[in-house]
Amino acid sequence: MNAPTPATPVAVVTGASSGIGAATARALATAGYQVVLGARRIDKLTEVAEECGGTALALDVTDQGSVDVFAASVTEAFGRCDLLVNNAGGAVGTESVAEASVDDWQWMYDTNVLGTLRVTKALLPMLVASGDGQVMTIGSIAAREPYRGGAGYNAAKHGIAAMTRVLRLELLGQPVRVCEIDPGMANTEFSTVRFRGDTEAAENVYAGMEPLTAEDIADAIAWVATRPSRVNIDQMLIMPRDQAAAQQIHRV
Repeated sequence: MNAPTPATPVAVVTGASSGIGAATARALATAGYQVVLGARRIDKLTEVAEECGGTALALDVTDQGSVDVFAASVTEAFGRCDLLVNNAGGAVGTESVAEASVDDWQWMYDTNVLGTLRVTKALLPMLVASGDGQVMTIGSIAAREPYRGGAGYNAAKHGIAAMTRVLRLELLGQPVRVCEIDPGMANTEFSTVRFRGDTEAAENVYAGMEPLTAEDIADAIAWVATRPSRVNIDQMLIMPRDQAAAQQIHRV
């Protein structure tokens, strides 16, 4: 009698319509995962899903109802989740604490911290049931080092880091690995959103230096995902060669 063929592992990637999320969906598909892509921009999300043979599902991580429907759809369609990549997030504005917009801070906290909480909580039972689950959270250098012009984002990403580390402690003894991946400067839509659509200001962030690409981070995610189940990569800081700290950058 032939042994049963193992089911293809399922990876869920949030914020997968562009940037690191889209690159991660492609990389995980290449690594052998059935990928479920979640994001608000369903048109772009569908394009990425078609490229990698994945499944596009609408997802707004700031809306508990949307998360519930998303998780139910994953359960109905696949009945399993082996890997969750919490990538949805972002920054808005560069104001100081004294000049902070509470609305902007609320959005950053709700998207980065509570959004990660909502999705992780919803999928955690399936991750545990898989027998070899993984939760990866995409943080930032801002999760490790506060910097001027990043007050609200610093606070949100520090929150994500704390949540990821306590999740690691809480899941000790359970068959789920937990990893935090913190990129430095990466040339994606991140800065365009932070500068509220001002593409010139966004491009100036990377002037005279070579930033990371979305594919650089996706490659690291795929590497972490494919380590033996005994190996937990707790944290990974990925920086461009031209960046030694949050605001220590070599430019030519």
